[in-house]
Amino acid sequence: MTHAQLSPDSIRARFARAMSTMYRTEVPAYGTLTNLVEAVNAETLAADPAKKERLEATDELGRINEERHGAIRLGTAAELATMRRLFAVMGMVPVGYYDLSVAGVPVHSTAFRPVDPASLSANPFRVFTSLLRLDLIEDEALRAEAAKVLDARQIFTPGCLALIEKAEQAGGLDEADAEAFVSEALETFRWHEEANVTAALYRRLHDAHRLVADVVAFKGPHINHLTPRTLDIDMVQDRMPEEGITPKAVVEGPPSRRVPILLRQTSFKALEEPVAFLEDEDAQGRHTARFGEIEQRGLALTPKGQALYDRLLGEARARVTPAADGSNASEYNAALAQVFAEFPDDLDTLRTEGLGYFRYAPTGRAGDIDLGGSAADLVAAGMLRADPITYEDFLPVSAAGIFQSNLGDGAAKSYSANPNREHFEADLGAPVTDLHQLYAEAEAASLARARAELSRRAA
Repeated sequence: MTHAQLSPDSIRARFARAMSTMYRTEVPAYGTLTNLVEAVNAETLAADPAKKERLEATDELGRINEERHGAIRLGTAAELATMRRLFAVMGMVPVGYYDLSVAGVPVHSTAFRPVDPASLSANPFRVFTSLLRLDLIEDEALRAEAAKVLDARQIFTPGCLALIEKAEQAGGLDEADAEAFVSEALETFRWHEEANVTAALYRRLHDAHRLVADVVAFKGPHINHLTPRTLDIDMVQDRMPEEGITPKAVVEGPPSRRVPILLRQTSFKALEEPVAFLEDEDAQGRHTARFGEIEQRGLALTPKGQALYDRLLGEARARVTPAADGSNASEYNAALAQVFAEFPDDLDTLRTEGLGYFRYAPTGRAGDIDLGGSAADLVAAGMLRADPITYEDFLPVSAAGIFQSNLGDGAAKSYSANPNREHFEADLGAPVTDLHQLYAEAEAASLARARAELSRRAA
């Protein structure tokens, strides 16, 4: 990158702001939602100075109200591969592989996001990106028709493709090109009410799965939600009706805890939007896809912690399967809280039992113990501070639950678990990054820096 070029972090921040402005115009309730989240965040920080101090110490406070994640659904391998190149211009790489077929949604996914801690602090914008699994659709004739429609569309503008190639060749974009890139790239994510298919084909796609219709029937992968981050999702959930927004009945993910873990998500119902179909100007229909979502992020869990979470979530759902209409929400929430009582709920235990990832920093206090001792010993001696590393990724069961609740009752289908990471990576044109490796490396790097600083002070 030359001095005349903008950093990928800067381009990503511009794009995230432009996306937010566009979505606020397209979905006015999103603006209401972001205002509510910002108010709740301010109240939460005012009531908990220790939380505010911890967020400031870990360089996270500034990103809270700027934080967004979006979600898109692609139809072809070529679209996925080009999307990878588009996000690379903004310093975003594919992290994690998610098989949603296990929960009745015919897609598999990754999340494009920054991975460097400094880049995450600068702007943590991420996009959960799903690729349609036409191979899971039983009707062979419908699969062929859907593939033909998808192969004929071009979701990227010529200007966007040219600027992606220029960034790859030049190693970045200058001010003028970056502005043009943001404008051109934004067109890929814009809502178009004109369908690519006839009303009859739309109905067949819709009957196969509502998400299939959402992917195949339109000109591009309209952003279907843009998610602000809250510090208290239960408060937002309770206040949404006061703002004229009806939330889904169950918050996806772990139950409310003193120490948040992983990711909790809720949303409001998807919009019903008018659609104009091909070959019949009078065939006006309605399509349901785009909705509002809110998230609360907590401690990133180690494989041991993730295994415990997965087991407990499975036990809770075996006791009470959450109904799509939310009719048994209170029963499910009670089962979830009861089962998760087994999961430690204080930072010290989570750290000493190896359930979560932490970032270490010197406290400034002196001690008499061996500086080469364990991190646990250095923390116990008061020489190191251990701060939870925020989970930056997603949960497949939660993602599927959000999809299903907003696609409407009966949207779930019975697909057997059908992960195919190898095929997904071939379509992507690159391997996905292992998220646990990222967290482990961040923890190890922080501990190495902290030890070096302790040694320097002791010299």
